[in-house]
Amino acid sequence: MAQARVLSDVDLKRVLAVVALTRHAGRNRLVVMLSCLAGLRAGEVAALKIGDVLAEDGKIMDRIYLSNEQTKGKRGRTVFVNTKLRREVERYLVTRTRRKRERALIESQKQRHFSATTMVMLFRRLYDAAGLRDARSHSGRRSYITKLANKGVSVRLIQVLVGHRSMQTTQGYILADPGCHRIRKRPRSVGMRPFSCSPAAVKFRP
Repeated sequence: MAQARVLSDVDLKRVLAVVALTRHAGRNRLVVMLSCLAGLRAGEVAALKIGDVLAEDGKIMDRIYLSNEQTKGKRGRTVFVNTKLRREVERYLVTRTRRKRERALIESQKQRHFSATTMVMLFRRLYDAAGLRDARSHSGRRSYITKLANKGVSVRLIQVLVGHRSMQTTQGYILADPGCHRIRKRPRSVGMRPFSCSPAAVKFRP
C-alpha cells in the first residue's frame, strides 16, 4: 500500500479552506492541526480530553501528556504544543459550551469521543473533499515528521517525539522533498546536530 501523502503548504491551505465550509468547522480544523502541528495519530486525537490541553487555571498547556491508554502500543509520551497550536486550541475551546476536563476534546455528533476508526474516516472525508485522494489520516503526521527532519532535527529525537518503537519506522515516514511524492531514505549523517527538546523548538510552519 502506498504511503500517505505528505502535505505541502498549498495542500494544507486547501484542506483548511474546505474545512471552513464544513458543519463542524472549528472542530475539524483542530483535528487537522493536531495532526499537522503535533504529529498525533488519529486514535490519539480521538482519545484527547479537554483536561489534556487545558490547565486548572484555564490556560492552554504547552505540552500534552498522553497516557498508555491513549497511544498506539500503550507507549505513553509527551507531546509539545507550540505557540501556533496553542492558539488553535484556544480558538476552538472558546466555541465549546461544555468544558469539563473529562469531556472529549474532539466530540462526535453524539457529544462523545470519536473512535479511532471514525476519526480515520473523518480525516478521509476532509481530504477527499479537498481533492487530495492520496491523503489519509497519517498525512499530517508524515508532514510533521518530514518538516522536522528537513529542518535538521535528528531522526532519533523525532522517533521520541512521535512515539515510534524503532528509528527505521521514523525514517520510513520522511519525504526528503515534500514537493514530490517519492520516498527516499535520509542519509545517517544528516540532521544530527544538537536540538532543544522544548515547545519553542518543535515548530511547524504551515
